[in-house]
Amino acid sequence: MADDDHLLESIHHADRSLVRTVDGLADAAWAEPSPLPGWTRAHVIAHLALNAEGLARVLTGALVGEPATMYDSSESRNADIDELAAAPISDVRSRLLAATTSFQQAVVAMHEPDWGARFERTPGGPSFAVASVPLMRVREVEIHHADLGSGYSPSDWGAEFAVLLLDSMTKRTCPAPFRAVATDLGRSWSYGEGDGSAVVTGSASDLGWWLTGRGAGEGLACDAGALPRIEAW
Repeated sequence: MADDDHLLESIHHADRSLVRTVDGLADAAWAEPSPLPGWTRAHVIAHLALNAEGLARVLTGALVGEPATMYDSSESRNADIDELAAAPISDVRSRLLAATTSFQQAVVAMHEPDWGARFERTPGGPSFAVASVPLMRVREVEIHHADLGSGYSPSDWGAEFAVLLLDSMTKRTCPAPFRAVATDLGRSWSYGEGDGSAVVTGSASDLGWWLTGRGAGEGLACDAGALPRIEAW
């Protein structure tokens, strides 16, 4: 997998930063709401643990030649998040740490041909390239770490991750085409099909946060007036 060592180091750094934040959360903060509808901070942390477990399962399946889904079903995925979020805080912390370790070990065990496989998120659903798993994981960790609202925000993303996120978001379907310009990096991206006339400007991190459907476009400006509509991610 191209640039795998560099991306793996990015994931390892993101995981360590996340674990430090989770370890520093006061017990009362776990039950407080996150920016994600219906989810507390405990739900976000539970999701990150289960996401790492699911992606590790995918990689292990690719390694042994027995394709595995991330989750048994969307319903079981949601129920497992609710169940883990309600567990004792010490259990959730331990589960997160163990899951991040298991994911790292699963990646290291992979051989180059294994990355050419595909997997389904749930049985019968759309398939994805196994090679996209590291990208999927680092996005989950960095974005949901900021969702915790506990001292880590998009402004803490490095330029490298912000570019990675903005690059990957060009594949999303947008209601209307537009161009995004990161004023701090001197780079631009086109979103949606066609030649959009609207230009949205701001820092790479503010653009990335908005493009994931979060916030109200704080720090951004659009030459067409109102910001284009962005669907939740």
